[in-house]
Amino acid sequence: MNKKILGTIGVLTVFTLFAGGYETVAKNQKKAIPTVAVLQYMKHPALDAINDGIYKGLASEGFHKGRNVKIIYENAQGDQSNLKTMASKFDNTGADVSVGIATPAAVSLANTVTDRPVVFSASTTPVHSKLVKSYQHPGGNVTGVSDQAPLQSQLKMIQTFVPDVKNLGVIYTSSDDSASRQAKQMMKLAKKAGIEPKPYTISSSNDLNQTSKQMVTNHQVDAVFVPTDNTIAGAMPTLIDSTNAAKIPVFPTVDTMVRDGGLAAESINQEKLGVKTGKQVAQILNGKKPKDIPVGFIKKGDLIINRSQLDKLGIQLPDKYKQAKFVK
Repeated sequence: MNKKILGTIGVLTVFTLFAGGYETVAKNQKKAIPTVAVLQYMKHPALDAINDGIYKGLASEGFHKGRNVKIIYENAQGDQSNLKTMASKFDNTGADVSVGIATPAAVSLANTVTDRPVVFSASTTPVHSKLVKSYQHPGGNVTGVSDQAPLQSQLKMIQTFVPDVKNLGVIYTSSDDSASRQAKQMMKLAKKAGIEPKPYTISSSNDLNQTSKQMVTNHQVDAVFVPTDNTIAGAMPTLIDSTNAAKIPVFPTVDTMVRDGGLAAESINQEKLGVKTGKQVAQILNGKKPKDIPVGFIKKGDLIINRSQLDKLGIQLPDKYKQAKFVK
């Protein structure tokens, strides 16, 4: 075999090794891009804001959507069967982290994805919902950020706007575990404060028109409290049509619900909640285990007031709230 042939074989061998090495590197680089799967319970401005915040939180930690992290997004549109199907899809995809926005989405993921990290965003009572064992030591493969509202401050705010409040309507979806528990907590606080709580429950948004009209008939209540309730959040105009007609103010716990007609709330900023969630996801992508990440909370609510509702209901703005954030 002459030197020319040997040289040619050598070049071909080097090329083959280089090509094979390049292919391996390319595959490894492709595999190195993590996948984050986001399951949102339903379409609503509050949950949309959380979703946007998650991407901002990830970006703040160096994970940029479409560049060095792949995002899979699904919206269940409030349908339980969709939640199960989409959670199974995430499990089969093998996403590095699955994120559930709102308790139903988080529970569905936690029940389906058992061998990879799950992060919840906006679960009001994650221990009671069996997502985590405790706030400080979640255990297992799940952690996240709670949207517990500062209820004591919320009640004081209601009393400031409506000093003569004697009967407080509390309306919530009976099948929403987080909303139910928050509603019951508010009723206990109201009773302690000498206010009579009057509970009204709905099973779906279809019940809201009739139930809200029943609640405000003959001024059975002086004000209405709405917990963090996704069903009512998605149908706020229906509730507000009934309460405005009776000149009764509604106090929700979420800023977007104030924009949709609530009078005021000391609310959790939904985007900030999402950012905090995104940062937790980034911690996991960087190697931290969910069991070692305590459940996050937004400790201070933002006071937000709907200025046009003040005018419609003929309510005077308390002096102490003149520096609040206003929406029209």
